[in-house]
Amino acid sequence: MIYDTNWIKSKLPHRYPFLLVDRILEISENSIRGLKNFTVNEYFFSGHFPEKAIVPGVLLVEAMAQVAGILISHKSNDTENLGFLVNIENATFKQMVTPGDSVVLEATVDRCRGNFWKFHCFAKIEKDDVASAKIALMMSKAQ
Repeated sequence: MIYDTNWIKSKLPHRYPFLLVDRILEISENSIRGLKNFTVNEYFFSGHFPEKAIVPGVLLVEAMAQVAGILISHKSNDTENLGFLVNIENATFKQMVTPGDSVVLEATVDRCRGNFWKFHCFAKIEKDDVASAKIALMMSKAQ
């Protein structure tokens, strides 16, 4: 089953222009795969960089965190709490992501203790890793 943007919006509070997941391709008990298509019309390409447009690494990390947050929301069926990014470890960027690239975002649960979740995350174009990180999210009420 492919989960569309409307379903994603029911799991995340993010909206345009900061919703960085277009589809969820696969979801299981401890892992998730999503998709983000980076089009030439993305707001950040005009300034990063005008001569050679690339996706900022921080947005790749955010996209991986959003996919992880969707998994938490789906597993816990929690509509009152939000997943807040609290830690990023070992973020690496192996190749540039440019307009027209379709990036598969993967997150696998490493561990969960109470409201604290840790994930191994990857961003891939086809089978090539373009970014990876260990990401921690904490579930909490928005204040």
